[in-house]
Amino acid sequence: MAKQEKKQGNIGVTSENIFPIIKKFLYSDHEIFLRELISNAVDATQKLKTLSSVGEFKGEAGDMSVRVSIDGKKLIISDRGIGMTADEIEKYINQIAFSGAEEFVDKYKNDAASIIGHFGLGFYSSFMVSKKVEIVTKSYRDDAPAMKWSCDGTPEYQMTETSKNERGTDIILHIDDDNKEFLENNKITELLTKYCRFLPVPIVFGKKQEWKDGKYVDTEEDNVINNLTPAWTRKPTDLKAEDYNSFYRELYPTSEDPLFWIHLNVDYPFNLTGILYFPRIRTNLEMHKNKIQLYCNQVFVTDSVEGIVPEFLTLLHGVLDSPDIPLNVSRSYLQSDQNVKKISTHITKKVADRLEEIFKNDRAEFEKKWDDLKIFIQYGMLSDDKFYERAAKFAMFKDVDGKYFTFEEYKKLIADQQTDKDKTLIYLYSTKPDDQYSYIQAAKDKGYSVLLFDGQLDIPSVGLLEQKNEKSHFVRVDSDTITNIIRKDDAPAVGITEDRRNALQELFRSKLPKIDKTDFVVSFDALGAESSPVLLTQSEYMRRMRDMAAIQPGMSFYGEMPDSYNLVLNTDHNLVKRVIDDEEKACLEKVTPLINDIKGWEARQRDLREAQNKKKHDEITEAERQDMTDTNRKLDELREQRNAIYADFAADNQLISQLIDLALLSNGMLKGESLSRFIRRSAEML
Repeated sequence: MAKQEKKQGNIGVTSENIFPIIKKFLYSDHEIFLRELISNAVDATQKLKTLSSVGEFKGEAGDMSVRVSIDGKKLIISDRGIGMTADEIEKYINQIAFSGAEEFVDKYKNDAASIIGHFGLGFYSSFMVSKKVEIVTKSYRDDAPAMKWSCDGTPEYQMTETSKNERGTDIILHIDDDNKEFLENNKITELLTKYCRFLPVPIVFGKKQEWKDGKYVDTEEDNVINNLTPAWTRKPTDLKAEDYNSFYRELYPTSEDPLFWIHLNVDYPFNLTGILYFPRIRTNLEMHKNKIQLYCNQVFVTDSVEGIVPEFLTLLHGVLDSPDIPLNVSRSYLQSDQNVKKISTHITKKVADRLEEIFKNDRAEFEKKWDDLKIFIQYGMLSDDKFYERAAKFAMFKDVDGKYFTFEEYKKLIADQQTDKDKTLIYLYSTKPDDQYSYIQAAKDKGYSVLLFDGQLDIPSVGLLEQKNEKSHFVRVDSDTITNIIRKDDAPAVGITEDRRNALQELFRSKLPKIDKTDFVVSFDALGAESSPVLLTQSEYMRRMRDMAAIQPGMSFYGEMPDSYNLVLNTDHNLVKRVIDDEEKACLEKVTPLINDIKGWEARQRDLREAQNKKKHDEITEAERQDMTDTNRKLDELREQRNAIYADFAADNQLISQLIDLALLSNGMLKGESLSRFIRRSAEML
């Protein structure tokens, strides 16, 4: 072959803007240059292996490692792959594989994510960190001379013949002053570990070290940073449980062993391999996201896989590898297309299949793992209707006694007992069984079952379950009296007069604690003489809205609203009756005249309101308005006087204080000084 003359020329980009764009607009991703160059070196190495296997290369393959080294201000990536001829340099380096360079530059100059890759620019990422790049290469073809190519970051290049003893390519980067970090051993080790730890060709960086004479020293053994045959590239039949757990620890050294895993191996209608692990998660969903690593032919791409893996499965850990997932030029940004959607659907199906398989084949093991699995399954059911349909067969309820039921099993269990008078099936649940013990016991006394909902996604799941199941309602066991929660017939009448109601309300209201962002309402119910004298309940609706506000920013309005509790007085209980009797003896003589006056003024108020309601707003005279104002003021004064009498009586009444504190105590709301006073008072009353 004729000797190649020294050649100068311009790279096939007609705009001089290409290098400034690579440097400036890809700066946030500048570390990927090393991945691109090593990926090219691996490709060249594997191509030589292929040529050797089919007989087109008959020489000795020898050492097929890709070697990375630092030499002063130079970073060098060397391979012993197929190398390049002068014509191949001209084709693959000088004539960048796209047409219309000026249009390309103009279109993508403001889009950093779209510069490298679509147009074969992987090699040119090296100019993000280099003031000069050299290629020294020798083709595997015996008749091709070694070539040296160099470029200083402008479209001008120089290419000439050179001498090189071995086949392959050396990429020599003269690192610029702004990127000196890429001349540090620790930084290169970090990047090689991140991007190249599972490449199928040995990646060598320096020598392994050992501790000797008080310091680390190099040995003669190459430091190979990668695992050439990671678990996902092997056949599932060749792997044991310990192999999967060992690979998991390789990926996540500080994590507990996973619950179980799914080994993916698909070759039609797309190529996809990988292993997805179910980690142990109880709380902090966000902290556990983005643990799935995406690879393309064993080259790390990204750990942001939302486009490929459904949102709820981003809680899984592991590896996905597919050459069919479309990537942009930097291999780091996924493009939405039909392949991605097919892969996403397939992964969801495989996960559902695996969960159902475990449930059917070993239900006891499934129940044992349910507390850890629940968060994945609930997340999936909340975010994916198709997954809900599958998961409804194996998703479970757990009751406060630790027993597990499928949805259908539990529905049958409670259907007879827990259907109310309106034919609605009531599901009772507890979030803190110890704090809500008395309410749970009251439900059990009636033969009811209570579920345990103490998970991070239990409350959002409640709303979904109510939507999916007609005539079903989930209620926390302390949201009302158990009789009211599952109302079997019309509520029994409360046998006290309105005056006694007003008295009791004010007696207890005056003694209720003042708690920031907390409101109390006093109400009455005839619960039977054997039930508790007083209960503290909280509205299911408002509490659920507040719980949802904590995890959904759009509902923050509910989070700002005060907690509202209902202090329910059992008018059938002897202690409440005693309060009524004691109050009458002490206060009746004082409050009767005030009550009579109040009734008279209330009648006056009704008459005025009725008269004004018959008139248009502008027909009401000023005198009539003033009359209403004076009447309202008089009523307020009389009620204040009446309430003051009740408050004076309640101030020294230990029984009222004791009943309120018992209700607070049962809800875990009696603490500090208030709890100490309750204990002292209890001792005194005994």
